[in-house]
Amino acid sequence: MSLVSAVPFMKPLHMRSPGPQGRRHTLPASEFRSLSPEDAISVFEIEREAFISVSGECPLHLDEVRHFLTLCPELSLGWFEEGRLVAFIIGSLWDQERLNTDALTLHKPHGTTVHIHVLAVHRTFRQQGKGSILMWRYLQYLRCLPYVRRAVLMCEDFLVPFYQKSGFKVHGPSDITVGPLTFIEMFYPVQGHAFMRRNSGC
Repeated sequence: MSLVSAVPFMKPLHMRSPGPQGRRHTLPASEFRSLSPEDAISVFEIEREAFISVSGECPLHLDEVRHFLTLCPELSLGWFEEGRLVAFIIGSLWDQERLNTDALTLHKPHGTTVHIHVLAVHRTFRQQGKGSILMWRYLQYLRCLPYVRRAVLMCEDFLVPFYQKSGFKVHGPSDITVGPLTFIEMFYPVQGHAFMRRNSGC
């Protein structure tokens, strides 16, 4: 069940250009849409390059990417430039106050918290503000989902200021560790934006 196509600001822009043989289809210059299992390899290639070089660990392995894009594609968002994936977010639903190790692999369909597993940008498109823009669009989208009350994520210390700029607040040290890596858990109160939800055309 994909809800992205129902949100006006996320509708893909399809452009068509006339040519000497009549009209021909061209790829949209920029498109935001939910991801599908067919996007999994492109997603994993970007994720692997982004995270292995920094922390040595990927938040999601390829089979886990496929898993979440099959169970809850509506909680993902990809940014495509001329048909090429340049940045993405993958989320799933969670049903507890804090994250634990089960949250890394499970999707809780009746949960009201979106666990953001990963945000990554292709290396040739970094330092252009795309991560912040994508996160803003994703949070705008979550505000249109009546069952979502908040979003949570865990990140390393050096990424805390980045997420704070998007409106996330520090919850405290995460109970989850991956090898030597420790994380900070952060949250974003989607429910607190009921006024914006009522006036956003959702």
